[in-house]
Amino acid sequence: MRDHDKRDHVVIAPDKFKGSLTAPEVAAHVAAGLGVPAVLLPVADGGDGTVDAVVACGFVRVEVEVTGPTGERVVASYATQGETAVIEMADASGLRRLSGGLAPLAATSYGTGELIAHAVRGGARRIVLGLGGSACTDGGVGLAQALGARFLDETGNELPFGGGALRDLTHIDISGFMAGIREISGHEAGGGHHHASDAVAGLEFVVASDVDNPLLGPFGAAAVYGPQKGADPDQVKVLEAGLARLAAVAAHTHGLAGAIEHDGVVRSMGVAGQPGAGAAGGVGFAALAFLHAEIRPGIEYLLDLLDFDRHVQGARLVITGEGSLDEQSLRGKAPIGVANAAARHGVPVVAVCGRRTISDEALRKAGIEEAYALTDIEPDVQVCMTTPGPLLERLAVRIATTRLEDIGE
Repeated sequence: MRDHDKRDHVVIAPDKFKGSLTAPEVAAHVAAGLGVPAVLLPVADGGDGTVDAVVACGFVRVEVEVTGPTGERVVASYATQGETAVIEMADASGLRRLSGGLAPLAATSYGTGELIAHAVRGGARRIVLGLGGSACTDGGVGLAQALGARFLDETGNELPFGGGALRDLTHIDISGFMAGIREISGHEAGGGHHHASDAVAGLEFVVASDVDNPLLGPFGAAAVYGPQKGADPDQVKVLEAGLARLAAVAAHTHGLAGAIEHDGVVRSMGVAGQPGAGAAGGVGFAALAFLHAEIRPGIEYLLDLLDFDRHVQGARLVITGEGSLDEQSLRGKAPIGVANAAARHGVPVVAVCGRRTISDEALRKAGIEEAYALTDIEPDVQVCMTTPGPLLERLAVRIATTRLEDIGE
């Protein structure tokens, strides 16, 4: 009879190796090399690969044609299980969708809103929104437009896509916000609501993001992330002015909490000042103001969603990892979140990676006992990038022989 106190399986919970392998592929190669009982739980932190990770753990992928960041039609997907839908902004509105080059002033989050609408029509009541990898700095206006909100200039015309147009915003009309969507999904909107909270009653929105930037200022969406999306200094100023205008107008529209503006100066930050409001070019702000979302650390929420605590009980070892273990990893990235969760159960953690630039001591402080890098066995980085699978399996054999000799005995 088996001793039920004996730990006899391994949990494999890596993030993607960006540019080489998805998280499910990493987990599969590690499992192939280990050759011992394993639970595969590929993870993500809300950015690229989030939908892939939850699909690998049992969610169903749903494909939808939506509006890409520069107006082209693209096929994007989200994942669903029961009444929960996981939406990855990077898929519909991400930098990887920019085939014609960066568009810092014109890129829109509209397609992400279309994914939300499709999920709600399909019966989702909890929407998990991962905000990494976005192409736009539009304050989430596109997302809200796709859900029925109207953003108008002084003549009553709707603004065009993109953060560059927000300087002309004078009024936000949310009388039709979520209305048709909720009627189709079986939740009547009720004759034109005037508060965003009415429109989303009965729905739960969770933003999975590790970004804690506010909407405005030197640490805000335009200043910090605008340049990554192609904005030059002058365009950053345009985007900052537009986001400030959005926050100010929101404060005066149907109870939306934004920022109060007097003589062109923002006096009170409100939702715009909350940590995470600047995530994904200000989509965090729209999620807070329009969807009344809760912002949760991405990896922590995804681990809850994947029931990590249950799977790690009785585990001998947890193997996590990502493409590059570096200083950025220590700031709440997926491997550290996995290590923290495993530590609560007293299960040791090791990591696999393409390369690493942090010391053994820094790893141990982060809860990772040892890291195994592809570059340890193949110094040619290009080879590691192009044929990582067999190398990962070799690393897994090394982990099995050094750490799991007596497993299952």
